[in-house]
Amino acid sequence: MTTTIKTRKMEASDWEVVSKIYAEGIATGFATFETNTPTYEAWDAAHMSTCRIVAFEDEKILGWAALSPVSSRCVYGGVAEVSVYVGQDSRGKGAGKLLMETLIKESEAEGLWTIQSGIFPENKGSIELHKKVGFRYIGKRARVGKLAGEWKDNLLFERRSETVGI
Repeated sequence: MTTTIKTRKMEASDWEVVSKIYAEGIATGFATFETNTPTYEAWDAAHMSTCRIVAFEDEKILGWAALSPVSSRCVYGGVAEVSVYVGQDSRGKGAGKLLMETLIKESEAEGLWTIQSGIFPENKGSIELHKKVGFRYIGKRARVGKLAGEWKDNLLFERRSETVGI
């Protein structure tokens, strides 16, 4: 029997599983500058209330994606930062691509004209995923921050909407 990966809106009740997937990403050392999984309240406050999704198969959550505002200034109201994480046992199944495709559609429905990501150079899977769904490389922030005492670069990728009025 073949199962199909689907997406749905992320609910607060998903946090237990979502936070475990987030912790797996943190543990890689190349997914985020975060070193500890935040509480749901802290995570909730840092992310937009819309454009929060999970990918699932047979009721098991495989990954999640959400957007964060890049600035409180109104001029940047249509720009958001992408977070996308797939559980270590679920990678390579297409959940990441489905999450990103769904996130793009939802972001455009919300009127966002640009979604962007900062990716560590060693995170080859994330770089390829972003390229597959239409993000373009726009530059590198060299030695932008330290993680575990080591300076890290961040590669900048963006996707401009073709449908939202720009």
